[in-house]
Amino acid sequence: MMFKKCVVGMVIICVAGCASKSGKIEANYVSPLAYANYDCDMLTAEYARLVQQSSKINKQQDDVAGNDSVAMGVGLILFWPALFFIDNDDMREQVAQLKGEVNAVEQASIQKKCTMLSDQMSADKAAADKALEDAKNKKK
Repeated sequence: MMFKKCVVGMVIICVAGCASKSGKIEANYVSPLAYANYDCDMLTAEYARLVQQSSKINKQQDDVAGNDSVAMGVGLILFWPALFFIDNDDMREQVAQLKGEVNAVEQASIQKKCTMLSDQMSADKAAADKALEDAKNKKK
């Protein structure tokens, strides 16, 4: 009975320490006022920079989350000391911050009526949603 409690406790601690996939991380709030002095061209350039940075950070986050899942599976099924190798070295804060900055740029572009940028952002979101849906359907 004591052994079961220890195993359950270790599992709970390890699951709490696992990194999340980037898609499951909520955005931090960033005020669109940070971009109040930007014109539409500057907002477009900032959006491009944020998308590029987000792509890199999201991949790193997803890699860490995947590695944590593998270590968890190995630890629970084969070799419990593997649970100590779960890397809590995730990029959660950077992912959340970048998502917040993208949201703020989007709000600023709407306020400044930057229709081309707003259209691009809508198209990017639609493409991302479609890719996510396709990935979910592929797993089934």
